[in-house]
Formats: sequence, structure tokens, C-alpha cells
Amino acid sequence: MTFPSDLEIARSASLKPLRTIAGSVGIPPHLLEPHGDDVAKVKLGAIEELADRPRAKYVVVSAVTPTSLGEGKTTTTVGLGQAFSHLGKKATVALRQPSMGPTFGIKGGAAGGGYAQVVPMDVLNMHLTGDFHAVTAAHNMLAAVLDNHLYQGNASGLGPHDISWRRVMDVNDRALRHIVVGLGGRVDGVTRQTGFDITAASEVMAILALARSLPDMRERLGRIVVGYRPDGTAVTAEEIRGAGAMAAILVHALKPNLMQTLENTPVLVHAGPFGNIAHGNSSVVADLIGIRTGDYLVTEAGFAADMGAERFFNIKCRASGLVPDAAVIVTTVRALEVHGGENLRKQIENIRLHGVTPVVAINAFPGDTHAEHAAIAEIAASEGVRSAVCNHFTEGGKGATELAEAVAEAAEEPQGFRFLYPDAAPLREKISTVATRVYGADGVDIAPAAEAQLDRYERNGFGNLPVCIAKTHMSLSSDPTRTGAPTGWRLPVREVRASVGAGFIYPLTGEMRTMPGLGANPAAHDIDIDADGNIVNLS
Repeated sequence: MTFPSDLEIARSASLKPLRTIAGSVGIPPHLLEPHGDDVAKVKLGAIEELADRPRAKYVVVSAVTPTSLGEGKTTTTVGLGQAFSHLGKKATVALRQPSMGPTFGIKGGAAGGGYAQVVPMDVLNMHLTGDFHAVTAAHNMLAAVLDNHLYQGNASGLGPHDISWRRVMDVNDRALRHIVVGLGGRVDGVTRQTGFDITAASEVMAILALARSLPDMRERLGRIVVGYRPDGTAVTAEEIRGAGAMAAILVHALKPNLMQTLENTPVLVHAGPFGNIAHGNSSVVADLIGIRTGDYLVTEAGFAADMGAERFFNIKCRASGLVPDAAVIVTTVRALEVHGGENLRKQIENIRLHGVTPVVAINAFPGDTHAEHAAIAEIAASEGVRSAVCNHFTEGGKGATELAEAVAEAAEEPQGFRFLYPDAAPLREKISTVATRVYGADGVDIAPAAEAQLDRYERNGFGNLPVCIAKTHMSLSSDPTRTGAPTGWRLPVREVRASVGAGFIYPLTGEMRTMPGLGANPAAHDIDIDADGNIVNLS
């Protein structure tokens, strides 16, 4: 018998009214703004209104270094959330919103999979309530204000070759990576070279994910640095009077979106910052609401524990003030066939560096053997951590109850959560700390241009910000071809950029594509609609 597709499973789901879903975790109807039958915005007033309720256990789901096929982290997050109901507990799941670039590219959608999905999956993957479009519009509004500022005389004194603000769109389009604007006559603007990034890479997206409130978002937008004067001082969005219009565009987008899983577990879907050059986590406001809605709040951090989880701990938790109670490390047989047991051991260590108890989730795939699962469990046991084999893809929440039990036990243990470095540490020290302690590098080699950039940021008062190191997700090292847990290498930093509004500095360690391209046979070739207007061939 052929296993049904994700879309077929999603369309056979029995959905409950969102008022019922919200009511099951104590969110009253007056805090909801319906968007059709299957999605609702949750008003930001919920943060204050629910504040006196008990705090849920806070669980972050991460992974070992992935293979090119992915290891099922979102599916495991959804499956774990569903599993708690089988134990008589209430859970809420918090996830990033998928970018349509990868959805129409190679990766496909990001609603989970099999019987551990967020539904309706086509609604989730196809721009949902328009938050991505609002981010796109706000980002490009600032770009328009900036170019008009140059055209109208450049009162701020921006250096023409030191402008850092580009444009964005939520489509994979390599032809827009490098462009020239202002061509034509004098009235068509100032001619200069710039380019497009994908919306998920926008600093505005990172701000949406890290802001705690509307005033906080407005302040962060004002702090965005659009470029520098010849003397090295920063020019901000506030200074060129672009931040207010951006905030007006984003008022509605700051409200998280409420959906449900196949088993009617509440899901807060919000924001979608890039996992390479940003922190790769869903929003702070969703977590501030979800943390008061039941027994467990389960959220996902992008890529492996050396990337998404490290940024969850050192960037997101700094912004939210929330402290995690446990962490899940998703692994698969195929991942350890590529990276070996030492990678799992190192990712366990990376979680423990922050004083958090890890649990290993062995995501089962067809063709796995009991002996292979037992070998992974033995590695976990040798490190003194719990593990569980999960079959949530084929069985839903029932297939992840063993994992839920292990997570519940881990979350009851005393936690000694700690940041990896203090705010006051110099930027170079922060970079070195992450490189040596989390990645396993022997040290850091900073290029002369990056040295100058670090100096400029510290002179501008940005030195107290955390760092978000942009590197490959396919290796613990900066070299995607090095598997396992590499030793005897140094982290090369070729460039350093500043997301001052979002609140982090991001060093680049390799060629980071902020605007993906389409492959020879992208999903966009096959996604279509049928005669009734239903989306088909979405995976």
C-alpha cells in the first residue's frame, strides 16, 4: 500500500474551529482576529492578559548536523506537541512561517510531514496572512525612502559606496543578486549598485521575530543602519525618517498566527528569519503568548544545535527573557552515517554548554533497523542523556509518546541556564568563544576588512550586541565538505555585518547566498491548481 502524500493527509484532516483550539489553551475569543476559517491572528494584548497564568515548560527542538535531505526537525516538533495530549498534557507548538522561495524551489514546504503536520498545509505554505509581504513592503519602503534621500540632496552625508540597505522579495531569483538602480535621466534617481535578498534574510524579518511589543518593534526599526558616512559614523532609518512608515506597515504583521496540527494541537506560526545569516527562530511574541497556554511550549530552532540552538540561547532568550527547561536533538540513522557518532556527542555538548538538559530524538525512517536505533541510543546513554525512537511521521502523536515522556522528565530536572558570553565582552571575544566552544575550532582568522568593520561597529557603540555567525549548516566547521566533528581547523571571518535594529552582529565565514536561485527542475514547475481551484503538487 502506498503511503499517502503530505497534501493528501492534510486534506483528510478533521479540523476544529479555531475558537475551540484557542479555548482549549485558555485564549478567549476576544483575543482572536479570524482570517478565514483556518487561521486567526492573536492580538498582542494576550501577552499581558495571560501573564498571571502558570508558565509552561519551555522546550526547544534542535538537531545534529543535517544531511542535504533534512532530518525531520519540524515534523518532530509537531509530533512532540501532539504526543503530550496522549499523556494527558496540554502543549502549544511555535514555528517559523515558511518562505515561498524554498517552497517553490527545491526544499518544498515547511508544515511538517506525514501525520505530524500543521494544517491546512497549503494555506501555511502559500503566504498565510501576508506577514512576509508586509515585511517585504516595509523593507522596500525604507529602500525607497533611502534612494529618495540621496536624490533630494543626501542631507545625512551617506557615503555613496557605503550604503548597506538592499531590497527584498520572497522569491528565489538569482538575476536580482546584483543590480544597478537609478538608470535613465536625472529625475530617475541616483545611479548606484545594489541588489535583492530574499525576504527571510531581511533585517526587518529578524526584528519582527525578536520584538517584544509594538513600541519595541518601532524602536528597533529606527535603529536600523542603512549605511555610513565617510567618517565611519552610522546613518539610521530614524535619521532619514523611514522608520515610522515601516512600523505602520508592520502593525498587523506583529500579531502571531494561530493554526492547528492534524491532532488539533494549537500552533503559533510567526516570522521566518533566515537560519544562516539571522537567528533562525520563530517570534518572541508568539513564545510570550504560548508560554502561558498550557503545560508545554515546544518551539524549533533552525538547523543544528551549533547554529539554531546556539542562537536561540544567546540571541532569542536574551530578547525574550524566557529560560528553556529542556532541549531535543533530532537525529536519524542517515545523519549519523554521514557525520558519525562524534557529531551527536558534540551537539549534546553544545546544548549542555548552556546549562540545558538534552534529549535525543531518533527520528525513524523506513529501512532503519532496530540495531541502528540501538546504536544511537547507546551513544546517548554513554553521554548520560535520555533518548527515544520516534514514529510520528507514520503514527502521529502516538508515535512520539516515548519522546514526550523523556522530555517531561528532563524538563523537571534543575536547570542552570547560562549565556555563552556576557554582553560586555568584545566582539572578537564573542566570535572566538562561539567558534572554539561550539564549533570546535582552534581559533579565528579575521581578514583585514573584517577587522576594520569590527572596529567601526565598536566605535559606533554596537559592541554590546550578541553575534550570529553566518556559516554553512552542513558542517560544524565553516567547510561544508567536512563531516563529523572536525578538529584542527580555524574559523575564517571574511566580512562582518551589523543588524543593529534586530540586535546582533553577523560575521560571514564563507559565501552566504542571501538570494537563492532556482534549480533545473524547481517545485515551481509542478505546483498548480485543479479545476476547483485546489493547489496540487505541493510537498
